[in-house]
Amino acid sequence: MLTKLMPPILSFVFLAGCVSSTSGLSIATTTTSGAFEQIPATLLKPDGPGPFPAVVIMHDCSGLGPRSSGAPDRWAKELVGRGYVIVIPDSFTTRGYASGVCTDPSPGRTEVSPFRRVRDAYAALAYVRTLPYVDGSRVGLMGGSHGGTTTLASMVAPESAKEALARDKRAGFVGAVALYPDCGRSMGRWRADLSGVYQPVAPAADPHWRE
Repeated sequence: MLTKLMPPILSFVFLAGCVSSTSGLSIATTTTSGAFEQIPATLLKPDGPGPFPAVVIMHDCSGLGPRSSGAPDRWAKELVGRGYVIVIPDSFTTRGYASGVCTDPSPGRTEVSPFRRVRDAYAALAYVRTLPYVDGSRVGLMGGSHGGTTTLASMVAPESAKEALARDKRAGFVGAVALYPDCGRSMGRWRADLSGVYQPVAPAADPHWRE
């Protein structure tokens, strides 16, 4: 889990009653070429009229199919119980990876890479802001593993106005939680050596990461 120290990254979020769930939902996203496509999504909300804060949860490499780790559902239930609306976009199923990509070595898995999935995260944000019971100014993002790396990639500030999704990011998530992401990747100005952008707030094996 990471907190923001400086402006190059856009922002930060944290984590009973009745819960309603919407299945069969699909949201509009775009391919890397800019073409429109629909992907499945799951929507859960607390009982009541709102307005509620919301969290978009990006699933891990196991996806949301039969081999799913179940982590997105567990987080969703916890957060709905705390008064959040939850949207979980399915980045894998309709792209041919219903069983996940954890052990898939095929070159085609780049079609569902964390960087590719950034578009899905912002598509889910755009969707949840249309819901009358959601406070669109209080929408966060979270994910673990593959979804954690997607979360980091989604929160890196655009370096120019011409960059893809630059406008979406400027008006984007109020914050994010990335659980065990791939911290070895370079993302914009962020580096794994913590050179002035993120500081972890959960224990890590390397003492340097506790500074």
